[in-house]
Amino acid sequence: MLHAVAMPGRRADLPCLVWLHGFLGCEREWAAFNDAFANWPQLRVDLPGHGGSADIQVDGFAAVDKLLRHTLLSYNILNYWLVGYSLGGRVAMYHACQGENTGLAGLIVEGGNPGLANVEARLARRASDHAWAQRLRELPIHDVLRSWYQQPVFASLSQAQRDELVAQRGQNDPMSLAMMLEATSLGAQPGLQACLRHLGVPFHYICGERDEKFRALAQGLHLTPHLIPAAGHNAHRENPAAFCACLLTLLRQSIEDTP
Repeated sequence: MLHAVAMPGRRADLPCLVWLHGFLGCEREWAAFNDAFANWPQLRVDLPGHGGSADIQVDGFAAVDKLLRHTLLSYNILNYWLVGYSLGGRVAMYHACQGENTGLAGLIVEGGNPGLANVEARLARRASDHAWAQRLRELPIHDVLRSWYQQPVFASLSQAQRDELVAQRGQNDPMSLAMMLEATSLGAQPGLQACLRHLGVPFHYICGERDEKFRALAQGLHLTPHLIPAAGHNAHRENPAAFCACLLTLLRQSIEDTP
């Protein structure tokens, strides 16, 4: 079972919000939103290799999904929305595309990739993630993180924001991170595009207005992305107030639309 933090919520009739963080993060990333969503039951999950689940090893998405399902059942969560950022968004999309999702009420993904289009791209990504994993195993973690946050996807971050992330996420265990990075490489992820276009539950895609790559990915899924102003890839961190307002709007609309 994955480590998680549960909050009961004021209204037991509402679906549980299950929060899934990105690579290098942990469940505490979502703590700032507790009060805004106090009406909803909530479960903040630590993915394998991270936070309280740092000692849990997996070999792929199927193993992560099995652990997530076991965790939901252990908390008796039978009606839920998945809210996932980046890696957490990919885990959420994978989960939504598997069978027997009777409890899944909706899906909100922030900056998650539904999969790579061809074999060459997948092989290149696996090689890249393997190289990053080797760096995590062999070099000081703070040095690796400084390089990690220089990647183009994080171009909207200021140097102060990069420094803060390096300081916070340098507390992780690099060996656990390396394991999870390879196990859930985008190159190892099945393409989910066809399934996601025909989901039987509401599916909303959020990204920062400066995140051109993921705006295009959302449109490739025939979705109109909900844009967070003044934000790049890590929109919930760069503009938490706008991110929170967007989620509240989407969730309240879902309640109103429920027969």
